Amino acid sequence: MAYIRLVKAIEILDSRGNPTIEVTITTDRDIMARASVPSGASTGEHEALELRDQDPARYFGKGVQQAVAHVNGPIAQILVGEHVFDQARLDRLLKESDGTSNKARFGANAILGASLALARVGALSASLPLYRYLGGCYTNLLPCPMMNIINGGAHADNSLDFQEFMIRPIGASSFREAVRWGAEIFHTLKKLLQAKGYPTSVGDEGGFAPNLSSNEEAIELILHAIEKAGYKPESQVTLALDCAASEFYDKMTKRYVEKKKKMANGSYKERTAEEQVAYLTELVNRYPIDSIEDGLAENDWEGWKHLTQVLGHKIQIVGDDLFVTNPKFVEKGIQEKAANAVLVKLNQIGTLSETLETIHLAQSNGFNTIISHRSGETEDSFIADLAVGTNAGQIKTGSLSRTDRVAKYNRLLSIEAGLGQDAFYCDSNKAPKRGC
Repeated sequence: MAYIRLVKAIEILDSRGNPTIEVTITTDRDIMARASVPSGASTGEHEALELRDQDPARYFGKGVQQAVAHVNGPIAQILVGEHVFDQARLDRLLKESDGTSNKARFGANAILGASLALARVGALSASLPLYRYLGGCYTNLLPCPMMNIINGGAHADNSLDFQEFMIRPIGASSFREAVRWGAEIFHTLKKLLQAKGYPTSVGDEGGFAPNLSSNEEAIELILHAIEKAGYKPESQVTLALDCAASEFYDKMTKRYVEKKKKMANGSYKERTAEEQVAYLTELVNRYPIDSIEDGLAENDWEGWKHLTQVLGHKIQIVGDDLFVTNPKFVEKGIQEKAANAVLVKLNQIGTLSETLETIHLAQSNGFNTIISHRSGETEDSFIADLAVGTNAGQIKTGSLSRTDRVAKYNRLLSIEAGLGQDAFYCDSNKAPKRGC
């Protein structure tokens, strides 16, 4: 038997140089595990609360000393002496002790750090890899990566309102081949951008952030990079978009306004929900796009239903801000037929158990699941194990640069090597297609 002896949190920095929280749990057998918590820039209004100190004298108000104090105080009091394998019960105790609907008392960052560290120390205590501890015996599906190679929106200081332009190496025979394809396309794109005189600095998620004239120019540059790297668009590599439409939705006029483009050159588009759906449909008809995330604003449920009716039979319609990894909103999406896939972010809901509940709800109702990073990351690779442990089939963890992104790819490569011949890659000829 293994019991929790010590719970300790400290303030560390994330990939943007902002404070976040790291939690360490130690058992009575001196088994120790750590977990750190990411932070988003483009956040849904219904997400669990990330507690910040709001003290302008420290980190411009972004410090997390209160969250640290909550871990070292009341959260530690709840956990110390408890059995490390009681994940669901202890997550529930943390949620109930917080007592708010959005974890505002302790902070979702404080609660999540403890929840993830608990899972890690449980896996170590059981002498199991984390993905096996989370998922059991039948966890051997490596996810198809959705690689964000051009950044825009809130993730980059450029003229693109759409937040992520991604590639999906669906034709690869293994995860390691998918990573190789992505890396080669990424480096080819860099050369193409340099040849056109564009800067090749990267955004928050490791993708390039050039000032391009349109979404179409970004897409066509990526297609050129795919072909120049020696791969075939559509049959081997498809495209995915994260529009992050809540970021450019005007609540007063109920229009989708490309605000960054307006500021960049005075020329911009303003669309109704119907026009936004028509525009996305045009892009899907012109280009090999098989996944669109947050194509409409988080509270535009009628727009989401229309988008799903028009494109849901052809491509993956992904809800991020729409669902915020919350079973309540996922249930609504299932009932109203809004979207057909759920983006899963641990810190949107605040505990591992609630995240697993959301994944199970989505998968049992035929929705695809995509495990996702945040724009403010650490080198913690928990989401790699979560993707395999839940047979999610897909993962978003950024581009092929920055160690905070590459750490997740490297962990998945390690998992694949450990599984050996038992490893399957989602979208290879050997693997099941669910979630792909």
